[in-house]
Amino acid sequence: MPIDQTMLGTVVQEQMEAIEADHQEDDCQLGAVVVIVEVLCPEGDVQEGGEHEFRREVRIRTSPMTQHGRLGLVAEALKSLWS
Repeated sequence: MPIDQTMLGTVVQEQMEAIEADHQEDDCQLGAVVVIVEVLCPEGDVQEGGEHEFRREVRIRTSPMTQHGRLGLVAEALKSLWS
């Protein structure tokens, strides 16, 4: 069964709209991009109450850059969460 991509598309669209709103008058362009996605896959038998246990997988995809660049962008994103 194909994975529904609606959530990912919505998040990216909302981010682009926010960037465009914040920089309407500026001559900006996108630099590097990092996408981190949590994938949940049902695992084992259905539990009481009809619920599954899930196996969690985290996937990271970036625009072309070095491993150090990826780490640096993730570190900057973490700093922005606590500022």
